[in-house]
Amino acid sequence: MANLSPGDEAIPFELPGVDDRRHALADFADEEAVAVVFTCNHCPYARAWEDRLIDIQDDYAGRGVRLVAISANDGNKYPDDSFPRMKERSEEKGFNFPYLYDESQEVARAYGAERTPEIFLFDKGGTLRYHGTVDDNYDDPAAVKNHYLIDALEAVLGGREPATTATAPVGCTIKWK
Repeated sequence: MANLSPGDEAIPFELPGVDDRRHALADFADEEAVAVVFTCNHCPYARAWEDRLIDIQDDYAGRGVRLVAISANDGNKYPDDSFPRMKERSEEKGFNFPYLYDESQEVARAYGAERTPEIFLFDKGGTLRYHGTVDDNYDDPAAVKNHYLIDALEAVLGGREPATTATAPVGCTIKWK
């Protein structure tokens, strides 16, 4: 169960990225919306949504939206999720958003993240406006009926409360140490 509910304030963090720079949530304070996405390399659900997340970042960058991906999986037990493999995956897929490594798992625990992928969408003021899954069909992008993240982004960018503020995250469990 997530520790954050819609209406709660974002929990600050600073983590190393696959670009060999450190990224803090505060770095994105000027954005209109920030989606913190807990994800990983190996989970089929996370992989299924990667292209859609890249597209969302492409489509919304000009409107002040920033996606920030974080992997908190135990890279020792799951070598595919190690930091070097994260760098490879980001390069291979052409991630257009920071991909950060929460090796200590402190950020994932603070947020109460449990799945990959799991979205926490914050508005410009750092208030959680949406928590949950990307959309209602990980398997088939063409069959999606409910674009939860996109709908929430549109609402936040329009100064409105999202019609849906929470959905159950769908995906693999975070691999805890």
